[in-house]
Amino acid sequence: MADTIEQAVSRALDEAPPRNFRETVDLAVNLRDLDLNDPSNRVDESVVLPAGTGQETQIVVFATGETALRAEEVADDVLGPDELEELGDDDDAAKDLADETDFFVAEAPMMQDIGRYLGTVLGPRGKMPTPLQPDDDVVETVNRMKNTVQLRSRDRRTFHTRVGAEDMSAEDIADNIDVIVRRLEAALEKGPLNIDSIYVKTTMGPSVEVEA
Repeated sequence: MADTIEQAVSRALDEAPPRNFRETVDLAVNLRDLDLNDPSNRVDESVVLPAGTGQETQIVVFATGETALRAEEVADDVLGPDELEELGDDDDAAKDLADETDFFVAEAPMMQDIGRYLGTVLGPRGKMPTPLQPDDDVVETVNRMKNTVQLRSRDRRTFHTRVGAEDMSAEDIADNIDVIVRRLEAALEKGPLNIDSIYVKTTMGPSVEVEA
């Protein structure tokens, strides 16, 4: 039986056996009545969570000059044109960076070179950088992305996303889930009718169905 969002989160947290590591809380979404072989029907949304992700989010910025200096205050790493070119010559290092990084941000003029050097690595992973326009504040952009999760179905009916951590309150995690569900309903062709079911769980805990 489906519970309201906060009830489902509370059950998922209460029923999760103790572990010797800090578990994330994840959402599993099952879609229906969608032809996911058609890329236009696939879910691909960035959502800012109001209560944060509860986890460290790794963000790398490609930038030069003053933007690079300001980015160093908030990003996990800042790479310039020389480092970008070096990554283009080292496929293994580029793949490691892509796998370790949640989001990339890049000054718009660098996007062409990023496509040239890293497009084959970042593109298939859905991690091409968010372009930073001249009027954008890099500090504000990075801080916003630290609370962002990506909803991406690809061609599968079921996809997962992070909604918090086990030491967050059920209310905060429920607020995050509510925002995700609303975004999904707005993005899907038939809204809630395209959502078959939603489950919440800790990393290794039991799944609890959420009332969509």
